[in-house]
Amino acid sequence: MSSSRAGVHGISDQYVDEYAALDPIEATHLGITGHDDALTDFSPEGHQARHEVSARALRDIEAAEPADDSERAAKAVFRERVGLMTELHEAGQDESALNVIASPVQALRDVFDLMPTDTPEQWAVIAKRLAAMPNAIVGLRASLGYSADKGKLAALRQVTRVAEQCDTWAGLRGGRSFFASLIADASKTEGVTSALRTELETGAKAAAEAYADLGSFLRNELAPKAPKKDAVGEDVYRLWSRYFTGAKLDLAEAYQWGWEEFSRLEAEMKQVAGRIKPGATLAEAAAALDADPRYLVQGQPALQAWMQQLSDKALVDLRDVHFELPEELMKLECRIAPPGGGVGAYYTGPTDDFTRPGRMWWSVPADKEEFSTWREVTTVYHEGVPGHHLQVATAVYQAAKLNRFQRLMCWVSGHGEGWALYSERLMHELGYLDNDGDLLGMLDAHLFRAARVIIDIGMHLELEIPKGTGFHEGERWTPELGLEFMLTRTITDQTHVRDEIDRYLGWPGQAPSYKLGERLWLSAREDARARHGSSFDLKKFHKQALEMGAMGLDTLRERLAEL
Repeated sequence: MSSSRAGVHGISDQYVDEYAALDPIEATHLGITGHDDALTDFSPEGHQARHEVSARALRDIEAAEPADDSERAAKAVFRERVGLMTELHEAGQDESALNVIASPVQALRDVFDLMPTDTPEQWAVIAKRLAAMPNAIVGLRASLGYSADKGKLAALRQVTRVAEQCDTWAGLRGGRSFFASLIADASKTEGVTSALRTELETGAKAAAEAYADLGSFLRNELAPKAPKKDAVGEDVYRLWSRYFTGAKLDLAEAYQWGWEEFSRLEAEMKQVAGRIKPGATLAEAAAALDADPRYLVQGQPALQAWMQQLSDKALVDLRDVHFELPEELMKLECRIAPPGGGVGAYYTGPTDDFTRPGRMWWSVPADKEEFSTWREVTTVYHEGVPGHHLQVATAVYQAAKLNRFQRLMCWVSGHGEGWALYSERLMHELGYLDNDGDLLGMLDAHLFRAARVIIDIGMHLELEIPKGTGFHEGERWTPELGLEFMLTRTITDQTHVRDEIDRYLGWPGQAPSYKLGERLWLSAREDARARHGSSFDLKKFHKQALEMGAMGLDTLRERLAEL
């Protein structure tokens, strides 16, 4: 779909189409058709081609004179986001990207989760994309090798862990490959011929072998060159922090605030823990809740059904009472994610026409069959409504106000994750977390995010642990201390914690964006309440804020001050 609009909106619309053609994986995520049989070129040449499209669009946007207020806002959003994309490329950060959660290795596998499998024609598209995997892996290896030769290479921890992910998806760590599992249901689809089944099997085998080869490449060729030190240092950290927050942070202030927020939440949690089990520590209260049959769900299908039921109830309860929810937003699918990735929940947005709905995915250990819901009620609200689904789908719905870049392609972690964390607290304010077990789960999620601010900044900048914190005072942060802190000072599941430390070290600057983003949303709401006094309308404030779409936190602060 090409835009006929001129000016800032027209340039933005055209950019989405041009970028999608060069990044078929992104096109699938955005719901832009015509590219689903191909995979993104992650070679140095592919990265350069996308950079040139971005740089040209950025020049065009800079030269464009906004026609109205909507274009002025759109110009600010585009300049900030695409400008940072070009900075990251010029710093070699895209070509060298390798981490356990959001790098090309995961993107090449994850994209298949979004592909429909209802018709023979859809299976044929999957077969073509599977067949493209070996070449895509060759291109990715070329970029990683090229970057390594220039001295830009992920730390050994990331290389090793991603190699393990490759082994899992290739079927080398027990069980069949992800790709063999993907095509298993093709024979049940009416109209799938034996020739197409053979094509699918050949493609799945080739894709699995490509991932096995990639795992070997990482382990045997990249690992020996990889630095053992995980910390990226201040220069790289500041660049990624700006990308994930859309703000030029005072890192020292953010680190100090993280400690203050952690202490505040820890004290509040101790009060709730005492109500759950008098005199109990946080860990003892958590153990009591984990053993309470009221909060237990057995089996992954039951977990999926539980989250779907809770999500559906939130949609119905909040509609027209606290938020305006058009019919297109009322469908949110809850799914268990394929094994092999990091543990946790995430959201994928709807297509522009809502034919593919928003989806909440839960990634759990493959062998885990018992789940404590007190920990996860707040997660459903974070990923669903009023969290990511309301936020992302509302922007997608604003075709009359926002261009396609704003609706589909613009994502800023500080804005998005900040809103989702704010939404958890909002549900407590609205009376949906008055059960002390569910409340402790929400508070732990917030304590966990406050710990992320401390540890992420602390580990990458190797900061000193301040006095009065009761934890290795005067020492400098290391990954080992980060893990110890999360295991002893939060009550988050240990499997999740161990994954998290690897995530922070490979994705610098992203982890603090949740709490820092929430801080801005709360501050802006209270500022608006003070400006309007008794006439302040929370429902109206949320509606206006969400309909503006995503943007960096510095831009968001300016826009919310106008509401």
